[in-house]
Amino acid sequence: MKPTMIWANLASEDLEKTTAFYTDLGFEPNGTFDSKESASFIFAENDFVINFFSKERIGKAMKGTVVDAKTQNEIIFSMSADTRDEVEEWFEKVRNIGGTTFSEPEDFEKGYTFCFADPDGHKFNVLYWPEM
Repeated sequence: MKPTMIWANLASEDLEKTTAFYTDLGFEPNGTFDSKESASFIFAENDFVINFFSKERIGKAMKGTVVDAKTQNEIIFSMSADTRDEVEEWFEKVRNIGGTTFSEPEDFEKGYTFCFADPDGHKFNVLYWPEM
């Protein structure tokens, strides 16, 4: 068995703020999925989608407690960059729109990376890796 798609579903405390953050970063909304309880964005050329749901709605679907991503770790999404300069561009963009950086741009093994969190604390790293 092999799935034809995979996507992520995350909680948001403020969907308006979440939508503004990802729109300001330049991500494309995923169709007309947006509502008062959800927002959705396409994150890469392979159409990887992350859906954001109100904490109440995703909590019902998960039948359990939703983590507080600002104080707990749940996952870190990695996004590729084509150059070191692109990593720096992402870093500046994230800082300019109010994202939280928790790791400054730095060399990592043979790559170059930095890490940030969105308004809900969901974590991302932007990574340039020469052979990727």
